[in-house]
Amino acid sequence: METKTMSFRDTIILAMSEEMRRDENVFLMGEDVGVFGGDFGTSVGMLEEFGPERVRDCPISEAAISGAAAGAAMTGLRPIVDMTFMDFSVIAMDNIVNQAAKTRYMFGGKGQVPMTVRCAAGNGVGSAAQRSQSQDLRLWHLEHLRT
Repeated sequence: METKTMSFRDTIILAMSEEMRRDENVFLMGEDVGVFGGDFGTSVGMLEEFGPERVRDCPISEAAISGAAAGAAMTGLRPIVDMTFMDFSVIAMDNIVNQAAKTRYMFGGKGQVPMTVRCAAGNGVGSAAQRSQSQDLRLWHLEHLRT
């Protein structure tokens, strides 16, 4: 097997693009993921390849984004949510933890919510107090959520 050195950013783009090519139900949504190519460049070129139906820019409302993603996933779509910074996931926590993650249990094992939420965590770029936390430990302890 041939190996190739890639940046973390390019690896993210490659992984999302491969999934979107493999499954037409996979789509990307988040703030600035389309024309801008993501806050960290993690969706550069994806709008051109997949179009605006599958690369969706959203307004600045993490609660709305996570709620829309959970609803889309419940209908059989497979959203990838770019939450930008992990700090913002706290705003979306009700939809992620109390809705999406528990749906399977609330519907006797028949409910599926195949959504992925990705975000940057920690202070590697000096992004101030509201953009530098890691919320991993809050999520690791939830058995109905994969982290």
